[in-house]
Amino acid sequence: MSTEIIVALIGLGGSAIGSILGIIASSKLTLYRIKQLEEKVDKHNSVIERVYHLETQDAVINEEIKVVNHRLTDLENK
Repeated sequence: MSTEIIVALIGLGGSAIGSILGIIASSKLTLYRIKQLEEKVDKHNSVIERVYHLETQDAVINEEIKVVNHRLTDLENK
């Protein structure tokens, strides 16, 4: 085999290895970023659930305050 063919095959092998390593590194980075985004989404969903729970409690407390105020008004009128 001539030296040009051997050099071409070595270059091809190097390029293939470089491409494969680049794809693997890119894949790892993408998976890491997706994992980070999933964690942020989980935190966000947790906050949304807590806010919903607090709003529900607030509505109940407001209704109880209305009832107490109505009872006080009734007692004051007697």
